[in-house]
Amino acid sequence: MEGKILTDKSLKIAIASGKGGTGKTLISTSMFYAIQEKYENSVLLDCDAEEPNSLLFFDASLKESLKVVQKVPVIDTDKCVYCGKCHDYCEYNAIFIIPPSRIIKVIEELCHGCGACSVACEYDAIIEKDTEVGRVNLFVTDNGMNLVEARMKSGVMSPVPVIKAAHKSTSDKDIVIMDSPPGTSCPFIQTVVEADYVILVTEPTPFGLSDLKQSVNTLKTMHKQYGVVINRAGLGDTKVYDYLKSENIELLAEIPFDKEIAILYSTGKIVAAHDDNLKALFMKIFESIYNSYGNSGNQR
Repeated sequence: MEGKILTDKSLKIAIASGKGGTGKTLISTSMFYAIQEKYENSVLLDCDAEEPNSLLFFDASLKESLKVVQKVPVIDTDKCVYCGKCHDYCEYNAIFIIPPSRIIKVIEELCHGCGACSVACEYDAIIEKDTEVGRVNLFVTDNGMNLVEARMKSGVMSPVPVIKAAHKSTSDKDIVIMDSPPGTSCPFIQTVVEADYVILVTEPTPFGLSDLKQSVNTLKTMHKQYGVVINRAGLGDTKVYDYLKSENIELLAEIPFDKEIAILYSTGKIVAAHDDNLKALFMKIFESIYNSYGNSGNQR
């Protein structure tokens, strides 16, 4: 588009936190808004498949909806000898069995599609079928912004297959800004594993510090590069700052504890679109990461 530049590097940034409500979506939507005016072939990817909400901040139209399926076992009771090995191999308790009554049932909602039960069965009594676990929705705005949403189906136990599919749908993009699920469990790990850099969002409170430490420890085991943005700066105490200093963790920025920012966000407005100083700040953060961690030669 006119005014945009072709990127000479590829970069995936995950915006993450150890807990919900710290401001991940505020920062991911604002950073994407700031960079997309300059950088061509960028996308905002909402990986919070259980409760995606990035699209609430954009006026966008659905371009395509991709069904995500997972293999789940089907047990042939004519071949089954009710030995219970499939039940024993299942780490997710997705196979219910009462051998004396010759009752066996797959609880599809608990199944993670790992295939362990098929390996365990020695009697060829297990085949697999496809079942829908969610959708990857591709959106575009009137001015050409690309948005992708991972959305799991209600009742499905794990959003991981949907997040994986969402990542694949952005493989043709040079710049991907990912709004990560909160916490440090499997959905978080599946999101940040694809990232070149992780921005951890926290707040200067005891809960914020506790969850930040969990996120940092997880990212250390994954050998990921990361820095921290403190949201609602001015609230709470200085212990988060002391922790960052003691661990030599880069403080990327502080977002003030400000009523106007809260009003903008709570009414579904992109903060960077209404605050030029914050827009410039998010662009500065992005370009610093882009220059340091962008991958040359991986662009389209």
